[in-house]
Amino acid sequence: MNIALVHDWMNQIGGAEDVLEALVELYPYRPIYTSMYSPKAMPPHWQTWDIRTSFIDKLPFSYTRQQLYFPLYPYAFEQFDFREHDLVISNKSGFCHGIITGPETMHICYCLTPTRYVWRYHQYAEQENLSRFTRTILPPYLTLLRLWDRLAADRVDYFIAISEEVRRRIAKIYHRDSVIIHPPVDTNRFQPSSQVEDYYLFVGRLVPYRRLDVLIEAFNILGRPLYIAGSGRDRERLAAMAGPNVTFLGYVPDDDLPDLISRSRAFLFPGEEDFGIAPIQAMAAGRPVIAYAGGGALETILHGETGWLFTEQSVPAIIEAVETFEPEAMDVRFMVEHASRYDVSVFKRKMAQFVEEKMSTEKRPFLAD
Repeated sequence: MNIALVHDWMNQIGGAEDVLEALVELYPYRPIYTSMYSPKAMPPHWQTWDIRTSFIDKLPFSYTRQQLYFPLYPYAFEQFDFREHDLVISNKSGFCHGIITGPETMHICYCLTPTRYVWRYHQYAEQENLSRFTRTILPPYLTLLRLWDRLAADRVDYFIAISEEVRRRIAKIYHRDSVIIHPPVDTNRFQPSSQVEDYYLFVGRLVPYRRLDVLIEAFNILGRPLYIAGSGRDRERLAAMAGPNVTFLGYVPDDDLPDLISRSRAFLFPGEEDFGIAPIQAMAAGRPVIAYAGGGALETILHGETGWLFTEQSVPAIIEAVETFEPEAMDVRFMVEHASRYDVSVFKRKMAQFVEEKMSTEKRPFLAD
């Protein structure tokens, strides 16, 4: 079975890249098509993969300012030739589902979300603090991108959504059905600690939509220790508003994260994510999660059992949640067991079953490597 994988871009590490890692493990030695690839920004072992890039890879600043070329991504992905492949799996949050395949090639799209800045522009513009100039010139392009994006979805044979929230968006925007297979989380990396310390923890990129500004304001009032692990363009603004009880740890190596999480009093998740891998990691480490009741958190966090949900992204709501919630009352073993439902092994099994089922329907029996 001749399989290809498609990924939007390779210049940063996040949840989409965890999905790609799992897909490569499930279907090794297959070519990976992407708009551009920055080897220095990605894991060293990726250099052994068969990565095939578009013309965007050769354009200036494409690795660091990919937004400059948004109008070109649809065209770039349409230029790839998939005639030699029986199956293509696209890992989409941007434009890579828009590849063109012939009737003899099956296209399964693992949809992280319909392109956020195309379909949720006003929220995106507000969260990312876009300049007035950008807000002026971008909307006409977005109108064209919406038309293309909607038509491109018709090229996909089967959609897979990462969460119920994304499944609803696929239905509303693309008018397509989808099944849910949650993203892979390497839960085995995390173990509960025998020693829990008196600090609350956030881990992730420091970007506006994560709503760390509200979290910091709340903890300035609470006066409780808050550790923030991660880097990002919002660091300077957030540091300026933080009180002495807030500590910025910067980038924390992956090997150090499990211990840092397992010793925290509780993990904090104030933003709205389509799924949210970090809360799963926290529960795998035996730590409860205090999170905003939106997006994927509504599916993965059990209120009062594996964490505590607050309904407004506001200072009073966060203060009330922190003061009301008692992490010591949570059953550590239950949290770990709950997190195991999202392990990477579960993702691989469900993906392999889905692919085999659809290929069998097409009378092409197939087993994963």
